[in-house]
Amino acid sequence: MELSTIIPHIEALIFASEKPLTSLEIVELINNAFAFLEERIMLDQVESCIEGIREKYQSEFYPFEVKESGGGWQFLTKKDFHKTVAQLNGDRFLKRLSTAAMETLAIIAYKSPITKGEIESIRGVNSDYSIQKLLEKELIVITGRKEHQPGKPLVYATSKSFMDYFGINSADDLPKIKEVLAEQLVQPTVVSGDDFKSQETIDEENIIEDTATIPGDENTENTYSDQVVSDEINNADANIENGDEEN
Repeated sequence: MELSTIIPHIEALIFASEKPLTSLEIVELINNAFAFLEERIMLDQVESCIEGIREKYQSEFYPFEVKESGGGWQFLTKKDFHKTVAQLNGDRFLKRLSTAAMETLAIIAYKSPITKGEIESIRGVNSDYSIQKLLEKELIVITGRKEHQPGKPLVYATSKSFMDYFGINSADDLPKIKEVLAEQLVQPTVVSGDDFKSQETIDEENIIEDTATIPGDENTENTYSDQVVSDEINNADANIENGDEEN
């Protein structure tokens, strides 16, 4: 089957799905839809089709695009139209997490799987309410218990809804902490010996430099002294000659 024939079916699957579809899921669905065909569709063919679909919807003509988010492929509205789409659900759509909930969610995202006690040891405050709200919003899930710890506390991790909400496919796509804090790091100050000199010392050095002997004229002072001595000798000789003439 030609890839151009498969593409519309892949678009229809991604559009109609209530959850993100992986490439492997699309392969299975397409093959089930065309079960009468002797030649089955392969993963590389589906991936080629998806790449063509992505390029198609990157055009400015379309207000939406196909992106891999939340662990699979789905149609998403482009950023330029987010405020417009938000009007469909009013303020409820625009509500944000509280600072406490965001702190708790960030800890779970970077440290999962993690228990409530471990979250509270990092935050330094009780996190019952924040965890409950995150569970209600389906941004985190309970993945089990830590059997080796006293009381076997529950273990929390981020959910697929979290990845979908933030447009990532796994925890590996989260920004690195070093990258986030890079701009906040204090840059070292380069210190030289001149930074410890007083203004008076600097002024004195400038004066010495201004009055220093010009390179190539090291004998200027000696030449001047020799000229003075020579002039005095000539004057003395002239006085002697004048005295002889008067006598």
